[in-house]
Amino acid sequence: MTLSFDCHRIRLGNTAFEGLNNCYVLGTEPDAELTLVDTGIGHPETLAELRAALAEVDATFADVDRVLLTHWHGDHAGLAGEIQAAAGCPVHVHEADAPLVERPSAGHADALLREHVTDWGMPDEKQAELFDFLAGADEWPAPTVTPFAAGDTFDIGPVTLEAVHLPGHTAGLSGFAFDGTAGRELFAGDALLPYYTPNVGGADVRVDAPLSKYLDTLAGIVRDGYVRAWPGHRGAIVDPPGRAADIIAHHRKRTARVVDVLDDGPASPWVVSAVLFGDLQNIHILHGPGEAFAHLDHLHDAGLVERSGREYALRSENPDIGPLFPDLQAYLPAGYEPVA
Repeated sequence: MTLSFDCHRIRLGNTAFEGLNNCYVLGTEPDAELTLVDTGIGHPETLAELRAALAEVDATFADVDRVLLTHWHGDHAGLAGEIQAAAGCPVHVHEADAPLVERPSAGHADALLREHVTDWGMPDEKQAELFDFLAGADEWPAPTVTPFAAGDTFDIGPVTLEAVHLPGHTAGLSGFAFDGTAGRELFAGDALLPYYTPNVGGADVRVDAPLSKYLDTLAGIVRDGYVRAWPGHRGAIVDPPGRAADIIAHHRKRTARVVDVLDDGPASPWVVSAVLFGDLQNIHILHGPGEAFAHLDHLHDAGLVERSGREYALRSENPDIGPLFPDLQAYLPAGYEPVA
């Protein structure tokens, strides 16, 4: 499949987390508006990489007409302020994530996060390790943002992008949908990734019922039938509905594992995460128990577990978790078998 407009994928280093980040450059044609979808993390090496990659399409930061951010995380929004300072361009992000782009440190340093990690049963020494890691992030200029809502459109010139709200990983995570040569396509950010699954629960503690919201996001991707997705990390996804269905199957399997842990007795999210993920370091100190909490919370909202203090316990043996997950077989090709 080929796009009907110029789109350049820049792979940027990420010194704080694993893997590489994608920045997409659109509007390099004459009379188009040069647009970046995400910017990479605020770091000198990443800054140099982005400058060099733009130079390959005869552009500089000053030429950027617009920045579109999929969400507030630093590895996607970190250089937005630097670009805005050079170009004077607007930086757009969903209204739910706008406050954390304008004040990046708030997302990983406020009282709400400390309250959650304590509530999950995280030991004091692990809390200290986590917040030392988060405090070590470089401080980069924050942009002034222009919020958008689902359904808002951005006319680049050769293509029009439509904002699609995809909450779960963060409260405001959004993709940008457009008409490709073979059907509807999506810049998906971290809502849909190949090979591994976006974190829910720890990636943004502001999200209520994070797993439920993310399952709704995935179900929407299946129903909308995108023919290709361009994720925030790694290569293009050629079967977005199938990949979304696989991630739903993954979470159903993980919920079953959480139930198995609770079969041995009441447990906190921290204890459950230790069984699921083992010893955790760096950002995973947050993501592990956050993911465990998301699954426990999903079970709790369904009335299958009860909570006492920081611990969760099964209300009955062998709970039926099937109704907790959307049935999307009618939207998938005949013979589809999920890969969990």
